[in-house]
Amino acid sequence: MAPSEIPTRQRILDAALDLFGNRGVDAVSLDEIARAVGVRKQTVLYWFASKDDLVEAVLGEAVAELLIVVEAALRAAPPDPLARLDALVAAVFRPAVRRPALLGLIGEIGRLSESHAAHLAGLLEPSVGRAIAALRSEMDAGRIRRADPALLAALIYSTVTGLATEARVLGAVGWTASPSGLRRLRSELRAFVRAALAPT
Repeated sequence: MAPSEIPTRQRILDAALDLFGNRGVDAVSLDEIARAVGVRKQTVLYWFASKDDLVEAVLGEAVAELLIVVEAALRAAPPDPLARLDALVAAVFRPAVRRPALLGLIGEIGRLSESHAAHLAGLLEPSVGRAIAALRSEMDAGRIRRADPALLAALIYSTVTGLATEARVLGAVGWTASPSGLRRLRSELRAFVRAALAPT
């Protein structure tokens, strides 16, 4: 779809997601978002009553976009739990390649205000609950090692999103952000998660 055919509200959300994800929510003003879209600030405020409203709408977009990719990958994955975790890691890396700001925004959760962090947590809660239940079920069946399923879900989340978004940290150890670098990183991460969860 040509940019002129995309509704203004959606163009604002897209620009805000990219700016927030690349630079952080606090570092971006409504004026900058308006300039990026090519509209006046009043137009942004017509669609979103405040920056807080825009941030919440953008968080909703980011979570929805990420969950679509993840849930599609899990539906297509084989039933083996380690293969499903492989599929999850691969799915999270797809947006990291296609739209790095998406994971950058999810990675902002620790820097968001309490109300925005609570909003994001609320959006993620159903999926997190399903993930914890699935991990517990696989542990009960002996297919992955026994651990606290909630802590394990948090560790997997922070490891995957952290590695997918922290290019500066990875650069310090000689990793380069290139298609081959991302493939190597994804491969190492999949092996790490698989080894961490294999039943003893």
